[in-house]
Order: sequence, then structure tokens, then C-alpha cells
Amino acid sequence: MMGRFKHGDDIFYGSVSGELVTSMDHEGRTFELSELTVLPPATPSKIICIGLNYVDHAIELDMEIPTEPVIFMKPSSAVIGPGDRIVYPSMSQRMDYEAELAVVIGKKCRNISSENAMDVIAGYTCFNDVTARDLQQKDGQWTRAKSFDTFAPMGPFIVPKEEFDPSDVNVSSLVNGEVRQSSSTSNLIFDIPHLIEFISGIMTLEIGDVIATGTPPGVGELERGDVVEVKIEGIGTLKNEVV
Repeated sequence: MMGRFKHGDDIFYGSVSGELVTSMDHEGRTFELSELTVLPPATPSKIICIGLNYVDHAIELDMEIPTEPVIFMKPSSAVIGPGDRIVYPSMSQRMDYEAELAVVIGKKCRNISSENAMDVIAGYTCFNDVTARDLQQKDGQWTRAKSFDTFAPMGPFIVPKEEFDPSDVNVSSLVNGEVRQSSSTSNLIFDIPHLIEFISGIMTLEIGDVIATGTPPGVGELERGDVVEVKIEGIGTLKNEVV
């Protein structure tokens, strides 16, 4: 696994092995994980999210299966890392969690076919598509509801594509230790190669950009003081407190 870390004033990428982190530079410095601040593992220019991409979520909502991906975007200013706090916005009365598998782009690309999609992936991480649900319903479009600062927690680390098969892994969320969502990526309506072909046909994807692949059934409300976790089999746990 790999991640971004801070040690004093130094920010660097490092490879993670158990509780040890080795910097991915010419120095190859080694640290105890406890010595470091774990930062968001990617610095995206944009986050592209997929709405309604689990079959079981569509069934839960009694909605038709979409015939092509429904996409929206979150700004890079919404990104926070593991352990950072999600801030409940004063203008909202209903904030929800949405656990998701995220794809991190490793090469600048445009018009990539699904057959070549794996060539542009750096790896995978956990993502929480935090949403002001009342504002989403009020506005009739999603920009305000999805874009507040702290509304894009991701991490803790990136698992390289060579070490992770995204076709059938469990994606779950927990609030205060209670499981709220649990499904498999085998239930995705549009798989990752299809999403990369579709999105890269619309916009250029930059190194570090993130594609959040949709959330399973069981989306629900967060309250101030809650601790929300996103767990993905083979990646780890992203934990954040709501304040």
C-alpha cells in the first residue's frame, strides 16, 4: 500500500508495510506510522462520482436501472483524510454518509477504451461521499449538497492496481460501530473499465483524479458526534468524526 504523510513540515509519499512507512524518494527514509500524520492519499484536481451504481441500491429505492452512468463532481476543496473531522454545515438539517470504492487515476488520459482502462489506474482507496440530503432534494441538482468543505473523506491508503481485484469485494459503512451498509462490488451496474471509458470520453482525467464508483444500499443520516467508518475488503478502514 502507499499513502501521503507529513513529518514535521515535510510532506511525502510512502509505501506502507505493517506499522512501517518508507518514503518513496531517493532517500528511502523509514518511519513508524505512529510518528506521521496520515494525509489524504491523493490530491485530485477533481472527483467524479457515480450516482445509483449498485443494483441492490436501485432495488432499495425502487428506481429503474440506469442505461448509462449518472455522473456528478465534487471539488478538490472537499477532500479530507483519515482521522480528519467532517463539519456539519449550518445550512443543512440532514447529512448522510455514502461508502464507496474509489479509483485513483495514475496517468493523464482522454478517450480511453474499457479494454485499456487498467493502464491508467494507479490504485484504489476508500471514499465517503458525504451529502447534505435536504439540500440535494431542495435544489433539484447536486452541486451544493455534495461540495461543502470536508465532504470528501478518502484514504487511508491506496492499494496499487496490481494488488487488488475490484470485481467482488465488500464495501461497508459503520456509524458508531454499527454496520449500516454492506454489499459487494459484484453488484455494480457499471464496472470500473466502463466508467473510465465513459468519463474519459467527456473530460481529461489528470494524475491523482478520483472516481467514486457509487454507494451500496443502506445510506443514512449522520449526527454531530457520530464516528463514521468506510471499510473495504483488501484496502482498510477510513474513519472520521462528525463535528
